[in-house]
Amino acid sequence: MDGLLTFLIFAGLFYVMMRFGCGAHMVHGHGEHGSHSEDGVKYIDPVCGMEVAKDMGYAKAHEGEMYRFCSRSCLDKFDADPGRYLNKPLERSDNGEGMS
Repeated sequence: MDGLLTFLIFAGLFYVMMRFGCGAHMVHGHGEHGSHSEDGVKYIDPVCGMEVAKDMGYAKAHEGEMYRFCSRSCLDKFDADPGRYLNKPLERSDNGEGMS
């Protein structure tokens, strides 16, 4: 009976730590602390300029280069006219979205 009680206590503590502690990041898909990836690569959405983690958002390869997008809307804008967003300085509006 003591073994069962000990097991239940440890199981309860494990649940609490995974649900509310540092393990909560893993459960909800936020495995990295902060916004920097382990390999130091940062992706900037070429449409709106937002930083996108390597395992989040949408990805698209274009002319041998991988681009990441924060939303489907930004990906669709890029698909419609990639030349508009590549090799040009990013202009930002007050609300943080790219100029259309």
